[in-house]
Amino acid sequence: MIYMNREEELLRTSEYYKDLYEKERLKCADLTEKLVDAEAAVADLNYKMDKLRNSLIWKMVYPFRLAWSHTKNLFIRIKRYGSISNLKKKIESKIIERRAYKSYGTLSMPSPEEAQRQAMTVFPRNILFSILVPLYNTPEPFLREMIDSVAAQTYSNWELCLADGSDEEHAYVEQVVRGYGDARIKYERLASNLGISGNTNKCFEMAKGDYIGLFDHDDVLHPTALYEYMKVICDKGADYIYCDEATFSGRSIDHMITMHFKPDFAPDNLRANNYICHFSVFSRELVKECGTFRPEYDGSQDHDMILRLTRAAKNIVHVPQILYYWRSHAGSVASDINAKSYAIDAAKGAVAAHLTACGFSGYKIESSRAFETIFRIRYALTANPLVSIIIPNKDHTEDLRRCIESVTDRTSYDNYEIIVVENNSVTDEIRQYYEAIGMHPKIRVVEYEGEFNYSAINNFGAGYARGEYLVLLNNDTEVITRSWLEELLMYAQRDDVGAVGCMLYYPDYTIQHAGIVLGMGAHRTAGHSHYKMAKENLGYMGRLCYAQNVSAVTGACLMVQKALFDDVGGLSEDLAVALNDVDLCLKLRKRGLLNVFTPFAELFHYESASRGTDVTDAASTQNAERYNRECDLFRDRWKAELEAGDPYFNPNFSLDYSNFVLAGNKKSMVG
Repeated sequence: MIYMNREEELLRTSEYYKDLYEKERLKCADLTEKLVDAEAAVADLNYKMDKLRNSLIWKMVYPFRLAWSHTKNLFIRIKRYGSISNLKKKIESKIIERRAYKSYGTLSMPSPEEAQRQAMTVFPRNILFSILVPLYNTPEPFLREMIDSVAAQTYSNWELCLADGSDEEHAYVEQVVRGYGDARIKYERLASNLGISGNTNKCFEMAKGDYIGLFDHDDVLHPTALYEYMKVICDKGADYIYCDEATFSGRSIDHMITMHFKPDFAPDNLRANNYICHFSVFSRELVKECGTFRPEYDGSQDHDMILRLTRAAKNIVHVPQILYYWRSHAGSVASDINAKSYAIDAAKGAVAAHLTACGFSGYKIESSRAFETIFRIRYALTANPLVSIIIPNKDHTEDLRRCIESVTDRTSYDNYEIIVVENNSVTDEIRQYYEAIGMHPKIRVVEYEGEFNYSAINNFGAGYARGEYLVLLNNDTEVITRSWLEELLMYAQRDDVGAVGCMLYYPDYTIQHAGIVLGMGAHRTAGHSHYKMAKENLGYMGRLCYAQNVSAVTGACLMVQKALFDDVGGLSEDLAVALNDVDLCLKLRKRGLLNVFTPFAELFHYESASRGTDVTDAASTQNAERYNRECDLFRDRWKAELEAGDPYFNPNFSLDYSNFVLAGNKKSMVG
C-alpha cells in the first residue's frame, strides 16, 4: 500500500513538471516571437533613420542641430562647474594642458633648417647605431610609423634590425618592410615565433653597431633621438643612455596620456620601478659583458637587461627630453599591465636576480599600492646594531614627552638609546621631566650650554652616542610606523648609502617631507617635493609608493652611520639653523654615496612647534637676517651643484612648485 502511494505520488509529480515545462516552452516561444518582431522594428527604424540622414532637409538643418548640441552641453557644463567663470577657467586649463602636450609632441619636431643642420653635423666619432625591433603580427599602420620614425632620424648612421616572428595571417609585415628598399633596414623572417626575448636576440645577432638601441614594434622615435644621443656619447663618453618618454593613444603623438620626465640614474628607483624603460641605448661592450635577453624574464625582459647593463656601465647619461613615444592600445603593456599579467611575476624575478647578484639575501619584493610592477623592497637587516637617537630640546615638555613616548611605546626595534640634548631650558616642568626620563635605561640627558645652534647641538649629542648609527630627530615629531627604525636601517646599513630619511606628515596627514629637491623655492636653495599633498596621493609617477634616491632628506628625522657623520665633520656649525641637513647630505653625496627617502617609515612632524619658523616669522628680523645669511652661504658653498641642477628632479619641472609642474605652465603633473 505504501509502495502504491509512492508510485502515485511520483506520477503526479511527473505530470506537474510536464505541465510546467509546457507553460515555460510557450512563454519562450512567445518571447522569441516578440524578439523577432522587435528586431524587425529596429531594422525598419534604422532604415528610416538612414533615409532621413541622407535627405536634403536633414543636411540643411545640420548647423542648427550642431548649435543646439553645443548650447545644451554648455548648460550642462555650467551646471557642473557652478558658473561660467569656473567653466572658463577649466577650459583655459585644458587649452594650456593641450598646448603643453603639443610642445613636447609635434611642436618639438625640428624645422627643416634645423633638421638639415643636424644632418650636416660632423661628430668626432663615427658611431653606428643598431636599433633592434622584434616584430610579431604588427598592425600595418603601427609598423609603417615605427619604420618612418627611424628613417626620419637627423643622424643617419643607423641600421634597423628586424626579426619577424609573425604568423602566416600577417605575411604583409614582410612585404611592408621589404617595400622600403633601404639597405640600412635588415630583415629576417623567423621560422617560428621565439617570444619577446628570443625574437630580440635574433636582432642582436644581426646587429653590427657600436651602440645598440631597444625599440618596440608599435612605438615612435623623435627624429632627433640619435642626434641627441650622439652628443652625450661624444661629449660625456656615455656608455648607457636613456631619455624621457610619453605614452600616447590614437593617431597622433599629441594625444598624450602621460609624460614621464625621469630623474638621472637612481639605482634604488630602478630596483623598485623600471623608470628608465625607453629609449635605452648602450655600447656593444656592455652587451658582451652582460649578455642578451633572458627568456625566463619575458614580459619584463627590458627591466632585467637594464638592471644588468646599468650595473656594469661606467657612465650612464639621461637626456632630459621626450624622445620616445610609447603607444597605448588594446593589449599593450602601456595600456594595462594586466594585459600581460605574467610581466608582474617576471619583473619580480628580474629584480630578485639583480639583488642576488649585488650580494643581497633575505629580501622581500612586494607590489605597491601604486602599480603591480612598482615594488616595495624589504631588505633583511644584516646585524642588530645600537642606534643612537639624538633629540635637541629647550623647554616644551609636552612636545618632548609625546616624541619620546612614541619612540618607547611604538618602536619595534629594541637596540636603541635616546640622547636628549638640553639647551638652555628655563622651566621647572622640563627639569622635573628630565629627572623622570633619566631613570629610563635607554634614555640619557646631556646639557649643551652654548647659544642655540642646531648643528652644534646635534654634533655635541653625537659625541655622547655609543651607537653605530645616529638618528637626528626633532622633538616635535611623533612615531607612526612601529618598524620605522628597521625601515631606515635597512638602507643605512648599505656601504653605498649616506643619509636615509622618512615620510613626515602634518597632523592632518598632509605631507611635510618626502625628500628634498636642490634649488627649489623662492631662495633657490632647497625645498620639499610633494609638499602638502594628501597621504593617499600616489605621487608623480607613483613616487610616494617606493623608496628612492634623493639629493637630501630632512634633519627632522635622518639616519646615518656614525662613522660617516664623523668623517664629513657632522653638521656644519656655520649653518646654525637653516640647510645644515641638506649640507650634510651633499657632503655625503660628494663622497659618491646615495641618499635615500623611504615612504615606509612614517612620523608626524608638528613643524617648528618648539622654535618657530625662521622663514615665515616676520616678527623676528634677526631670524630673517640669519636665514638669508645662511642661504647665501649655502648657495656659495654648493654653487656648482645648484647650477648643475638636482639630478633626481627633472629640469623640465619648475623649481617654483613642489608638485611637479612643467616649467612655463601651472598645471601639476601629479593627480
